[in-house]
Amino acid sequence: MLTRRGLIATTAAVPLASLGVSGAAYAQGSGPIRLACAGPMTGSNASAGDQMRIGAQQVVADLNAKGGVLGRQLALEIADDACDPRQAVSVANQLAGRKVAMVAGHYCSGSSIPASKVYAEEGVLQISPASTNPRYTDDGAWNTFRVCGRDDQQGLIAGTYIAKNFAGKKVAILHDNQSYGKGLADETKKALNANGVTETIYAAYTPGERDYNALVSRLKGAAIEVMYIGGYYTEAGLILRQAKEQGMAVTMIGGDALVTKDFWQITGAAGEGALMTFSADPRKRPTAAAVVASFKAKNIDPEG
Repeated sequence: MLTRRGLIATTAAVPLASLGVSGAAYAQGSGPIRLACAGPMTGSNASAGDQMRIGAQQVVADLNAKGGVLGRQLALEIADDACDPRQAVSVANQLAGRKVAMVAGHYCSGSSIPASKVYAEEGVLQISPASTNPRYTDDGAWNTFRVCGRDDQQGLIAGTYIAKNFAGKKVAILHDNQSYGKGLADETKKALNANGVTETIYAAYTPGERDYNALVSRLKGAAIEVMYIGGYYTEAGLILRQAKEQGMAVTMIGGDALVTKDFWQITGAAGEGALMTFSADPRKRPTAAAVVASFKAKNIDPEG
């Protein structure tokens, strides 16, 4: 399923012709059709990038085994943006210069949004597996698509849930001041406030740090009982673990970026009771059984 400006359309596995890239032009060419997977192959979100890379390599291998697309084989490039907006723009320019037809990526909204401008100018289709900030498609051109929910969907669910299930509790809304994290936190705040609840603390934290005890002390001093974290699994896991180490009896709620085994590796037992918004596990779909089995035969859990 591909979503664009809130609309959903069913497409073929590699929608080169149906989503604005001229199938006729590629059919007339020679050599492989170049595709790319762009995401955080390094940095604090590298495990997500690894999932993207493994998935992209598998689908390209599967399609090539069936004859490729439009009678041509596919060639895959892997690009690392480290979830850094400036690096993402550099990556986008490099991929466009190498005549890549479609990019599966980027992961972080902060990377997808600026990169999409380059791809639009250069005629490159972009399909993000994870960029949930509405601006990515709302402000995007013909080329921007996503296969995931949006912040305004997750935030509505989270904010409404907090208001209903934690009535009377002191709530903190935290974010990493990045496109994904802040966007998600702001949408949650909007829904929470619309339900008549005002958060006790609304604050940003600096991503990439290892010690969040100063922030935790502030939360503890305000007797926070529920903290919503808009951000990625590394920082959210550290904040939660350090909160529990300081003796806080707090419930943490976050978004889909926390739905990974890496979050639990960071939190350990402190993660028990954490809540997250996410779509249904695609590994459990009957239509995914064969590909899931093929990954697991290689000792790979396709959680991404």
